[in-house]
Amino acid sequence: MTRVAAVGGTAVQDHVALAEIELCGELIIAASAARERLSLESIDEVLRVSEERDRESAR
Repeated sequence: MTRVAAVGGTAVQDHVALAEIELCGELIIAASAARERLSLESIDEVLRVSEERDRESAR
């Protein structure tokens, strides 16, 4: 007997995981568009590291 997941509103979304997937996608796009390896500063920019630091400082 094979069990199949029910269709409908039973899916659970992990918002943190979805945000991480989005950031990974943006990093992959930036890396594929670059002619050379991305610098640490470029990676931080793509991952919006400074924006997060600013938000934490404001708290």
